[in-house]
Amino acid sequence: MDDVTTEADDSGPSGYAAARLRLLQEGAQSGPPRRAALAELTDDWLAGLFTDAASEWGGISLVAVGGYGRGELSPRSDLDLLLLHDGTAEPGAVAALADSLWYPVWDLGLALDHSVRTPAEARKTAGDDLKVHLGLLDARHLAGDLGLTAALRTTILADWRNQAPKRLLELRDLCAERAERQGELRYLLEPDLKEARGGLRDATALRAVAASWLADAPREGLDNARRRLLDARDALHLTTGRATDRLALQEQDQVAAELGLLDADTLLRQVYEAARTIAYASDVTWREVGRVIKSRAVRPRLRAMLGGGKAGKAGTAERSPLAEGVVEQDGEVVLARAARPERDPVLPLRAAAAAAQAGLPLNLHAVRRLAAVARPLPTPWPAEAREQLVTLLGAGRPTVEVWEALEAEGLIAGLLPDWERVRCRPQRNAVHTWTVDRHLVETAVRASALTRRVGRPDLLLVAGLLHDIGKGWPGDHSQAGEIIAKDVAARIGFDRDDVATVATLVRHHLLLVDTATRRDLDDPATVRSVADAVGSTSTLELLHALTEADALATGPAAWSSWRGSLVADLVKRVAAVLAGGEPADVSDPAPTAEQERLAVEAYRTGAPVLALRAQTEPPTADAGSAAADPEPLGVELLIAVPEQPGVLPAVAGVLAMHRLGVRTAELRSLGVADVLEGGRQGVRRGSDDLGGQQSGREAPGREAPGSEAPASVLLLNWRVSAQYGSLPQAARLRADLVRALDGSLDIVARLAERDAAYPRRRGTVAPPPRVTVASAGSRRATVIEVRAQDAPGLLHRIGRALEGADVRVRSAHVSTLGANAVDAFYVTDTGTGGTGTEGAPLPGERAVEVARSVEGALRG
Repeated sequence: MDDVTTEADDSGPSGYAAARLRLLQEGAQSGPPRRAALAELTDDWLAGLFTDAASEWGGISLVAVGGYGRGELSPRSDLDLLLLHDGTAEPGAVAALADSLWYPVWDLGLALDHSVRTPAEARKTAGDDLKVHLGLLDARHLAGDLGLTAALRTTILADWRNQAPKRLLELRDLCAERAERQGELRYLLEPDLKEARGGLRDATALRAVAASWLADAPREGLDNARRRLLDARDALHLTTGRATDRLALQEQDQVAAELGLLDADTLLRQVYEAARTIAYASDVTWREVGRVIKSRAVRPRLRAMLGGGKAGKAGTAERSPLAEGVVEQDGEVVLARAARPERDPVLPLRAAAAAAQAGLPLNLHAVRRLAAVARPLPTPWPAEAREQLVTLLGAGRPTVEVWEALEAEGLIAGLLPDWERVRCRPQRNAVHTWTVDRHLVETAVRASALTRRVGRPDLLLVAGLLHDIGKGWPGDHSQAGEIIAKDVAARIGFDRDDVATVATLVRHHLLLVDTATRRDLDDPATVRSVADAVGSTSTLELLHALTEADALATGPAAWSSWRGSLVADLVKRVAAVLAGGEPADVSDPAPTAEQERLAVEAYRTGAPVLALRAQTEPPTADAGSAAADPEPLGVELLIAVPEQPGVLPAVAGVLAMHRLGVRTAELRSLGVADVLEGGRQGVRRGSDDLGGQQSGREAPGREAPGSEAPASVLLLNWRVSAQYGSLPQAARLRADLVRALDGSLDIVARLAERDAAYPRRRGTVAPPPRVTVASAGSRRATVIEVRAQDAPGLLHRIGRALEGADVRVRSAHVSTLGANAVDAFYVTDTGTGGTGTEGAPLPGERAVEVARSVEGALRG
């Protein structure tokens, strides 16, 4: 380091730049040593500049503040500098000296935050601006009059301590506002290492609280957490070459490699762990700040009321019992004086359950005492321990804070060793709001509101906590989770039947929502397969509640009244089968009156007819569910088209052109007899009541010139929603559909032109699409399942591929989760290839060929 510094001193700015570059490129130094070396190198250079320009001066000094004052220089950090003078020098001379310091910094392309002030000016500015005051708390002398710098430090620190009750409340509000704006670092896929809650700003705020002498942060792990975030920021600066604090997805692999980590997930887990430590320390610290400030405000009033000698005794906080060995004191849950955690292995869970039920935080020292001396629970757990765990999970929202306290001190890992694999594990899916561990706790919180709907709320809550526990293992997380759940449920003391139920819930926690949104519920095979998997009505009841809790805990895109109604419909059908009935075979449900009218119109005119109708879902009235306003489900689009090749891709393409997203799609065919029967009723009723209907008919009963009577009419019942803007008029949709069907509208070219007009944004590369044949999906059709990145025109491309494969699409079930589309298509054979029967499911090899051809078309 001495050699580097000497070269910088001898060679001026260019020497400093070269030495700085070598230091940042050296593999031998990283982390705190490199930051300290960079700060020292910069100190010496700036001190040299100051000495050259102000060697004859007195009453002036150069001071580092903020992060530079702490000696924490990342590769692209700003230089925070204060030129401090006593006011005796000429203003012009001080300005010239400042220029001689600032310009060399700018010439090297370094970011600079600078100010020129007297001690009085610095003190006044700090009093007016909290951020300036925080920066001056870390003031460090670089060059010049040491006494001037020391006096300022003393004054600023004294002001901070004297004004602590007011300043700390301002700082708390500032941190809360920033957290609201930036979010929780430990849950963000692209976190801001500095500004997000649990980031470097919060770590700096904790230092300021400690400097006030009013309260202090829990120190265990805090320095290490701060170091990890600083190391990640250093690597981010080096790999991007930019002064950025946001850990973008496309840069995480490079940052992980720079830090010597296995992959981006390992990087995020380390960052999340650090953020969790800082966030927890912040929660504890700000709670203590509030308690101290409140007690200071109360004490003078007590003295005035009771006299000085009695104030101390009267001011002692009361202790209210909550449970055996657990009391409330001063708004927190603490251990009773007679508690003996070394003899009472259930005490940690009992204290946690009592705290959550009372809606109070666990005292930090109480949690640490429990972690240090509490005996481990025997295996299997005693009944009281299991009951206390269920009580904790069933407390609702307060469970989260209590669980975080237990986890911060390592108690959760002791109770549930399998928890470590999901702790702080990121979920690289835009649908998910939380990390895996927080999602599991959130699911239990959501399930607590549904416990009145089930006969065994304990099994529901435990299954909610464990349903994704397999995500820490390779393979299907539901299958891995089933094995872990069996072990955990047995360990915590459930009997054999309950263990089997919990395992079934974990194994099939996605079954209901996947089946309801991607399968044909009118197919008896669909309902029977679910009934076989679930096994009993009591398990079905639990699985229904778990499905809703899991989806609500996932994020806004995972649950809606529409999805809830589909799942409820499936549950009703499965319950009937489990009660001893058989699933009704409703392969040909009767068309509605409006569908009949549209089919008649399409048959008579030989042209497409469509109707648009706004849809809303009434509030769910299930017990345990909060009341809600009606939820808009988009628009119901009914289309009747004389059956012909290319209908599905044509309709999907027209919708994509008009920027309409498809939420569900149902297709069915009506034979001539059905159409004519509907026509006789439709002519009697008339067709003036067809809402938004658009057709090419000039008069009732008149056929379009030159049209041939179709053999059947295809009915399409879709729910669509505008991606943005207002819905197109029905007349425009119909006109484009007519042109698409007769070939005069080149949808492929139109969609390609629109895509070319919008530049692609840089981001992560989506996984390739996957198309499979669903085993045992239906007795009446072959189910082709498509999983792909959602994009405009995706359904159009799938429809073209299926048309090219010479299959008939009987129905389609479209589901979009975040950026992922999961669509299921029920297809039958056309009978033209000589390998199958018209209208029947595809033979095995043929089904696989179709799936491969669709996947190839989507990847191409």
